[in-house]
Amino acid sequence: MKQKKDVQQGTLTLMVLKTLHVLGPLHGYGIARRIEQISGDLLSLNQGTLYPVLLRMEQEGAVASEWGPSENNRRARFYRLTRAGHKLLETEKRNWEQTTAIIARFFEVEAEDLS
Repeated sequence: MKQKKDVQQGTLTLMVLKTLHVLGPLHGYGIARRIEQISGDLLSLNQGTLYPVLLRMEQEGAVASEWGPSENNRRARFYRLTRAGHKLLETEKRNWEQTTAIIARFFEVEAEDLS
């Protein structure tokens, strides 16, 4: 059985941006489930973590929201990327790639490389 991990700090915004970019407008519960699904059910994402991020992203203009019916005909707030959100996704992606490249260097270095 897979043990689920919490989302690492600083990665949730990027995952939400990419999820909305790929799948289009989704409600919060749908975003959380898709992130868990895409991770192969290795990540655990609760609403108390997701909704403050969505609120901040909306206040910053990266996402916009509107009310609509969910799959089970309940009222839900659907989030979509804005033009600013698409730009932020590219910036966040570039930053993440740079960070992972730096960390990868630390796993490759040996003591004799530093002399």
